[in-house]
Amino acid sequence: MNGNLTGRMLQNLNVTVTHAQLSSRYPGWNRTNETPSFNRLYYIDSGEGKVIINGVTHYPKPGQLMIMPAGSTQTTETSPDHPYARYYCHFDAQIGEWPLFHSANKLYISDVADPDAVRALFTELIALFQDTGFLATLRIQASLLTLLALCLESGGYSNFMDDLLHTSDQGKLAHLLSHIDQQLMRPLTVEELAEMVHLHPNYFIPYFKKFIGVPPMQYVQLKRMDLAKRQLSYTDFSISTIAEQVGMELAHFSKVFKKTTGVSPSAYRSSTK
Repeated sequence: MNGNLTGRMLQNLNVTVTHAQLSSRYPGWNRTNETPSFNRLYYIDSGEGKVIINGVTHYPKPGQLMIMPAGSTQTTETSPDHPYARYYCHFDAQIGEWPLFHSANKLYISDVADPDAVRALFTELIALFQDTGFLATLRIQASLLTLLALCLESGGYSNFMDDLLHTSDQGKLAHLLSHIDQQLMRPLTVEELAEMVHLHPNYFIPYFKKFIGVPPMQYVQLKRMDLAKRQLSYTDFSISTIAEQVGMELAHFSKVFKKTTGVSPSAYRSSTK
């Protein structure tokens, strides 16, 4: 269930790069007890120095990627004689209003298996950073996500989402999302869902949006449309039967489906068969 919850949450992940650069300046990297509001991602290409995150000291080496979480207490030093040459970017990463990297966490650091590939990703990200076009934004996000995945995977942090979920909210949300999946064929109300996590509806709506990224009833409708698309693509059920399976009258289902996807259920089925 934890894996299912993680997958649902990551569907609502938003990342934004706010700065990107290649630098080898000496004084520009030395900071003491700074607590930035943004995350930092670095690739160390050469040089020597140290990083202290929340009181723990590390000595990043050339060929390593590292993620410094927003809000953590950071001290960074590099040698004046052999300063770090570093590719880096500042970025925001959130699931709803929940930060992907928690400020209480450690430095995420890993050895890179293919330095040329990492340099290429960073070089593209830096080159595209000044471009505000739609495609450039997609490519920047793609490069950032690939670099984050490389760092977490190579460093053995594949289960880092557990740090995010090890709260009393984990069980509540896992049970609630499973309930929604199983009850898509019948009417669901905010009041019913709020009662399952013992919250007043007025508190439940922002609580759900904080962790999942969208309001509860919008999430329910998205799940209904996801189920309908799967049924249209992979089964021969009639459209009226599929409407029943997602708890909607046929006319209302057709209207909502077209608004969501831009095409009618029958046209969607034809395009995916």
